Amino acid sequence: MALPQLFEFYVRPRILYGPGSVREIGFEAGKLACTRAVIVTDKVLHEAGLAEKVIDGLAGSEVTVGGIFDDVPPNSEVQVVERGAEFAAGAGCDLLIALGGGSVMDTAKGMNVLLSEGGGLLDYEGAGLITRPLRPFIAIPTTAGTGSEVTIAAVIRDEAQGLKLEFNSPFMMPDLAILDPELTVSLPPGLTAATGMDALTHAIESYISTGAQPLSDALAIHAIKLIAANLRQAVTQGDDLEARGSMLLAANMAGIAFSNALLGIVHAMAHPCGGRYGVPHGIANSILLPYGMEYNLPACADRLAEVAAVLGVDTRGMEDETAALAGIAAVRRLAADCGLPARLSEVGVPRDGLAQLAADSQGDAMMMTNPLYAGEEEVLALYEAAY
Repeated sequence: MALPQLFEFYVRPRILYGPGSVREIGFEAGKLACTRAVIVTDKVLHEAGLAEKVIDGLAGSEVTVGGIFDDVPPNSEVQVVERGAEFAAGAGCDLLIALGGGSVMDTAKGMNVLLSEGGGLLDYEGAGLITRPLRPFIAIPTTAGTGSEVTIAAVIRDEAQGLKLEFNSPFMMPDLAILDPELTVSLPPGLTAATGMDALTHAIESYISTGAQPLSDALAIHAIKLIAANLRQAVTQGDDLEARGSMLLAANMAGIAFSNALLGIVHAMAHPCGGRYGVPHGIANSILLPYGMEYNLPACADRLAEVAAVLGVDTRGMEDETAALAGIAAVRRLAADCGLPARLSEVGVPRDGLAQLAADSQGDAMMMTNPLYAGEEEVLALYEAAY
């Protein structure tokens, strides 16, 4: 790929990594000059005692906990965000702490917009509508997938429309991301696999995006390497802190990469699956990733050949197209080895809904940076192939 004549690379937030690093949250929160926090999480994590680890980490600091909002579903919704903002305002919150996966972190991002700017969440749908800093915000991922702790975006479902909506602004990014692999060891194998494949999709799509540039490339390609080397181990040996830590870092790097390079057709197709039929985002990405790679192969065989090599394929002596196909096969093997479904028919998507999904995909911003144009007809053919 020729060096771009002009590009911008945005990096935020500050990142703190290490087993047990959540214990430093009191010291870190003190740097933000806050006094009252609301923890945003889900009921499973709350009941598992992970919120208590955050509370313990804040003990002895100037920050008290005003409440825990744990009403976040696996696919967050506009109404949930608005209820959460009301809860946090009532608690006198001047600091949000998101503890969870992508849905939790995206919920907290939306809550922060409403706490700081007011109005309804739909007022801010799209890009660039938030133009000034928001309240202090700390993100602590408990999954290694979305990279939401370092991205400019929140993807939130509007139940009324049956769509996942995108909210984008650099001001939505947290002030601090705490990557503590100890908080991910209890993640079940299925969720570990699905979120890991989500991170892989971020890395591969950002690497072949028309918005790719040297800095995002470096992060994306290393994220792919880490995932190929560690996802199977994290799924089968969940208490392996090195594998868990490597996956957290991979998701984080892929998140920074796609925040700058953006994504492509796989995400444009996965979002409607979640919006219409509640398919978990990582699973939708895992199913659709090989098909998106195959579709884009004519435009970026050289880049997909590089991806194949990083995935562990011996590409020596291969033509780019042959190597790329071998890399796509490696992606399918990885998902299968991790026990993930391979077809949309396995996850509740009805065949008679595919045409609507194809229509929905055309409004997704991620389609803009896909290497090849894909209209409704091309997308419908891919959905049918994946069915």
